[in-house]
Amino acid sequence: MEAFDTLFNKHHADIERVDGCHGVTLLSDPSDPRVRGTLSRWASESHLNAYRKSELFGVVWPATKALFGAPPEVWSYEVVEPT
Repeated sequence: MEAFDTLFNKHHADIERVDGCHGVTLLSDPSDPRVRGTLSRWASESHLNAYRKSELFGVVWPATKALFGAPPEVWSYEVVEPT
């Protein structure tokens, strides 16, 4: 967990500077301290996809994936504004 947290902290500011990123937050599961997640907010899916094709992602993702004890899970949602 320490290695994951260190990696997140190392790249956090760089990811947040990517065009279209509105923030990235590190999450932990209160019932299982071995589980980490991130919540990232993007201006659009195209901004997220551009990040996924970036040099930064090419550095961050392989290093992050190497720390997983299980296959990663990814979900995408759109914000529903109140009417």
